[in-house]
Amino acid sequence: DIAGLTPCKDSKQFAKREKQSIKKLESSLKLYAPDSAPALAINATIEKTKRRFDNYGKQGLLCGADGLPHLIVSGDQRHWGEFITPGILFLYIAGWIGWVGRSYLIAIRDDKKPTQKEIIIDVPLATGLVFRGFSWPIAAYRELLNGELVAKDV
Repeated sequence: DIAGLTPCKDSKQFAKREKQSIKKLESSLKLYAPDSAPALAINATIEKTKRRFDNYGKQGLLCGADGLPHLIVSGDQRHWGEFITPGILFLYIAGWIGWVGRSYLIAIRDDKKPTQKEIIIDVPLATGLVFRGFSWPIAAYRELLNGELVAKDV
């Protein structure tokens, strides 16, 4: 066990949270006719809630005394998927957004009115840069080696 956490599938508080969530949804379900659109939406939400709690239990997540799953960032390989995978994905997406923005500013800097193109985006140019931006780590590494990545004193 890590820091007194227990597997969610064995946690009484986790099971209690699941029952409370479903009970709350079922109580609001009583307000509507069985075949009405709100009733169907609430039934779908109940199924999603059951699936979510079931998945948390199956994935081996650890719950605290509050019955909530906790992320483990201890370096234990069993818990890498809880933090490292989403962290790397976040860094890739943030880098992609930054690289595309940088590429757009570089592309419009020699225009007659570059500030106008910052206000009113040149969509065809931006679209092309968005798709080229998916390979930003390779392009950034190449520019780092060429000395083009870092601005030089003017």
